[in-house]
Amino acid sequence: MARNRYDMDEVLEDSFDINQLKRLAGYISPYKTKMAGVIFLMLSASALTMTVPLLFQQIMDYYIPEKNMKKILFACVLTLLIAAYSALSMRQKTKTMTAIGQSIIHAIRSDIFCHLQELPFSYYDDRPHGKIQVRVVNYVNSLSDLLSNGIVNTITELCNLIFIILFMFFCDARLTLICLCGLPLLAVVIVFIKKKQRRAWQIQSNKQSNLNAYIAESINGIRVTQSFVREQENTGIFNNLSGNYRKAWMHAVKFNFTLGPSVDMISAISTSFVYILGVKFILAPEDPLTVGVLVAFTAYINRFWSPINTLAAFYNSLLTAISYLERIFETIDEPVKVKDAPDAGVMPSIHGDVEFKDVCFSYEPGHRILDHINFKVNQGETYAIVGPTGAGKSTIVNLVSRFYNVDSGAVLIDSVDISTVTIRSLRTQMGVMMQDSFIFAGTIMDNIRYGNREATDEQVMEAAKTVCAHDFIMSMENGYYTEVNERGSRLSAGQRQLISFARALLADPKILILDEATSSIDTETEILLQRGLSKLLEGRTSFIIAHRLSTIKNADCIMYVDQGGILEKGTHEELLAQKGAYYNLYMSQFDFLG
Repeated sequence: MARNRYDMDEVLEDSFDINQLKRLAGYISPYKTKMAGVIFLMLSASALTMTVPLLFQQIMDYYIPEKNMKKILFACVLTLLIAAYSALSMRQKTKTMTAIGQSIIHAIRSDIFCHLQELPFSYYDDRPHGKIQVRVVNYVNSLSDLLSNGIVNTITELCNLIFIILFMFFCDARLTLICLCGLPLLAVVIVFIKKKQRRAWQIQSNKQSNLNAYIAESINGIRVTQSFVREQENTGIFNNLSGNYRKAWMHAVKFNFTLGPSVDMISAISTSFVYILGVKFILAPEDPLTVGVLVAFTAYINRFWSPINTLAAFYNSLLTAISYLERIFETIDEPVKVKDAPDAGVMPSIHGDVEFKDVCFSYEPGHRILDHINFKVNQGETYAIVGPTGAGKSTIVNLVSRFYNVDSGAVLIDSVDISTVTIRSLRTQMGVMMQDSFIFAGTIMDNIRYGNREATDEQVMEAAKTVCAHDFIMSMENGYYTEVNERGSRLSAGQRQLISFARALLADPKILILDEATSSIDTETEILLQRGLSKLLEGRTSFIIAHRLSTIKNADCIMYVDQGGILEKGTHEELLAQKGAYYNLYMSQFDFLG
């Protein structure tokens, strides 16, 4: 099977940067007071439960031989009260830490989503959208248990371990030293699997990202898949990616399952030695060990290995979370290449003069798309841009909106370099209709109002009427309040373009950019649309990209773009008279002979 871009794994980090844990601590910091309260509550409950084995020792060694029922009853009631306090403490811890954990998850997800809103088009051009989505949803969700329970449990269990060791020494130092002999062996196991375990979870996160990306693309492209009968081939690709994910998952959890049984095995061995030597100490003629002490110590042994098991589980969760944290912070750290300058000002009210001064631009170093472009558009003029596919037509209008930064030169609007003003103040005065007419899930009314949230229903309808969308909208079951699915699957391509057109026009832009705005509209509708647009284009600077040359005949100027520059420039009649590239394009499209 051919290799596709979803098989391409992301680069793995050789060593974990501790600063990423420090950054995670920054998200936790606002809740440190509440977490300290929970930790105090759990430690107090733990300290009280540590006294229960001592109560049992007293009962067995003194109260039962003395047949003192009052003290036995008192010890039992005290044990019940301690158990009740411990249960209430656990309930409060669960309630508080769940709320804190979800708040931290919300903050991380909000930061990554907000950062994604600011990243330039180039970031999305280079990555499958599913790989981005998995970081916002799956990877962040994977931190939930770590933040909700892992941190507090770890601190609590570390303190519990100290408490238990102190109580064990209080009971019998000899048995305590025997029990502690298993810890060096456990440390050897942890050191042995640490690096392999982290790398295994990094690989697993890559395979999960690949699978998620392919699923997202397959859902979006299901119509094309079925049209070209690609179901079996796509299923094969999916099974391959899913199989790789399954293998990576099984390989990763193998290390997780190694640590738990290792703890249990070391615990069983050390406990066996404690029992064997404990019985020997009981039978010793000098300084014998009491049965009550052995029973109490046995209870402490079980408690001794319980926090170690919890810490081992946290260690597994931490290594898993680290592989996700690397990807999350990698996304948050992705540089925003198109952003406001530190001293950026607010773009004044735009009149509409646009000038390209010696502009060079490339998507990749060494592959220049625009090479020293120069032209000037006066206020209110309509400029059409034509040329072969990939010549840089859309690139020019994207630079006007500053979706990309120029490599050199400058784009000026009203003699103001747009790189010196805030992006928001620039784009709020522009209307852009992309070649891809994206429709959001929601009502048609909400989709048209997307570019101007303050617009009234009447203004929305007026914009729709202008672009000839009103009639088909009113023919739908709920008119403007008809719910449309994501990407407008209920609408035809032409209907989606008309709604997008109304959305751009409703923003009342000073500069209007139409990128293949009429490519999916039938000829009859196009004629009506041109009549409606003639009024809206008056007084506005407009850029129109079109392959259908009949739509740009009346433009004030037509630029033929190719080979990184402007080959021809002039009105429709002037360019035809030159009998150059535009003339050949026009003749080939309309099949004129002379």
